[in-house]
Amino acid sequence: MKENVYITSVSKFLPNSPVSNEDMERYLGLINSKPSRVKSIVLRQNGIKSRYYALTEDQKITHTNAELALLSIQKLFPDGVIPKDVDVMACATGNPDQLLPSHASMVHGLMKNRPMELYSASGVCLTCLQALKISYLAVLAGMSSKAICSTSELASPTLLSKNYEEEYEHCSQVGKDPYMAFEKDFLRFMLSDGASAVLLSDQKGENGLSFKIEWIEMTSYANELPTCMFMGAELREDGELISWKEFESQELINRSVMTVKQDIRLLKPNIIRYWVDHIEHCLEKHSVDPAEINYVIPHVSSMFFHGKLAEEIEARKLDLGTNKWFTNLTEIGNIASASIFAGLDDLHQSGCLKANDKILLLVPESGRFSYGTVLLTAESFS
Repeated sequence: MKENVYITSVSKFLPNSPVSNEDMERYLGLINSKPSRVKSIVLRQNGIKSRYYALTEDQKITHTNAELALLSIQKLFPDGVIPKDVDVMACATGNPDQLLPSHASMVHGLMKNRPMELYSASGVCLTCLQALKISYLAVLAGMSSKAICSTSELASPTLLSKNYEEEYEHCSQVGKDPYMAFEKDFLRFMLSDGASAVLLSDQKGENGLSFKIEWIEMTSYANELPTCMFMGAELREDGELISWKEFESQELINRSVMTVKQDIRLLKPNIIRYWVDHIEHCLEKHSVDPAEINYVIPHVSSMFFHGKLAEEIEARKLDLGTNKWFTNLTEIGNIASASIFAGLDDLHQSGCLKANDKILLLVPESGRFSYGTVLLTAESFS
């Protein structure tokens, strides 16, 4: 067993140029040739000012998910060349390019550096910490001296108007109001494309700061709560899911089964309460005084929940106030699993960090309500 594991390099890759709120539907398209009815409401609540799409304005994909991952991985290294002593890679995403083979296999196929051990974490936002923990444990156990944890998302192609228009047309034909349900439409204005990565080692990096991983904790509350965010399925009245495998091929199109959806009725009463329960549990388990934390990077999907999280933390008298928080959500958007390391990269690049600073990473996942927390300590080589 190794004594310590360090993050020695952090990177992110954001495709193309930032897209403003005004230009979003130029890329995503108009459903039924009409501007969205909920766009202004959603943008006002989420506070996002710009985001990134791996798309052209004529809705052509410029990067695959695997390519986004590779480009962020290459940025971990000064010369862009992945060294041959990296022998473990864990890749996380909620939007793989294909069902089979695994996302990690496709990323590795683009690398062409050497055979290595692969892991794919599939799910929603918390996949980033699932992939991080696999990489961390591989190095901690002495099975690897260096490991890559990659996170990437390509959501925009699933948000294009063409994926919703058949449902509009079908509703019109059967005499229903062809108004896109809020749980489908609002997510079109929440999600971004991009990738981030970290390099783990059993030794500190020789240049600049490294981040010692003190601990990684994750908790699922799927045993208590129903599904909230889903894709490739429909929600039954009893809260369980109907898989895409149970639909006829035309139904998949008519009902937009393959688009991402979220049950807002479940989200608002549960996401924050369970999140802060998890944070408190982690701090107590590891005997961490919140006053010792210098920076908090919360992955929030919306500035609305940024405020709600701050209120709950204050109500529970935890010394983790917003004066310690760092977020880049409003500038780069919500990249789901890739958000937390993109935040760490920007905090690192800001020049604010110094040796011995403690950084708390907070990641929620509304798929079926899971949460993760990581404590890092910044350390210099000397």
